[in-house]
Amino acid sequence: MLDLHRTWSLAWKTLGARTAGDDLFTTLLARYDEPHRHYHSRQHLTECLEHFDAVRHLPTHAAEVEVALWFHDAVYDLYSSDNEARSADWARSACLQDGVPAEVANRVHALIMATRHTAVPTGLDEQVLIDIDLSILGTPPARFAEYEEQIRAEYAWVPGVLFRAKRRAILQSFLDRPTLYSTAHFRNALEATARDNLRRAMGLGLDAA
Repeated sequence: MLDLHRTWSLAWKTLGARTAGDDLFTTLLARYDEPHRHYHSRQHLTECLEHFDAVRHLPTHAAEVEVALWFHDAVYDLYSSDNEARSADWARSACLQDGVPAEVANRVHALIMATRHTAVPTGLDEQVLIDIDLSILGTPPARFAEYEEQIRAEYAWVPGVLFRAKRRAILQSFLDRPTLYSTAHFRNALEATARDNLRRAMGLGLDAA
């Protein structure tokens, strides 16, 4: 099992921070344990970090990617559209306050902003980060079904008809991409399963184009 505290401390110190960031670690975990989170929780954070552990040799700035994963859902307000920006700002501020060089803090900020999924990721660091964030799409069917239930639980306040329409549009947008994953590692490991999961969730046959 992943030792979250050790994982955090090593990444934080590798950035150039003066401290091990113990108080920040505690605060971040408390955020991921907030009761309104069903998917964007410690489970998701841990799954992301486990994926990163297997590919930490791929990115150019591994510590920045790892810390960006820690912060990418640090702020999660169900009624807000700027969670990524607030998470990114918090990460950059925390970095600077603990002595991390500004250029490193800015890279962490930019990586977190990429998790808005508004554009195709550019650069290897962004590609690894986004592939990890989307790895849930390529999990075994039982975990994917749990993920869908968790997303619905987070948005339980949205009427069913509206939720289904918006969710369907999001899933279709993923299916419409030429590839879901930017790196060969994740394409080879998860692309086929992810497309099967998305088609199943959309009510399409697994052999649908």
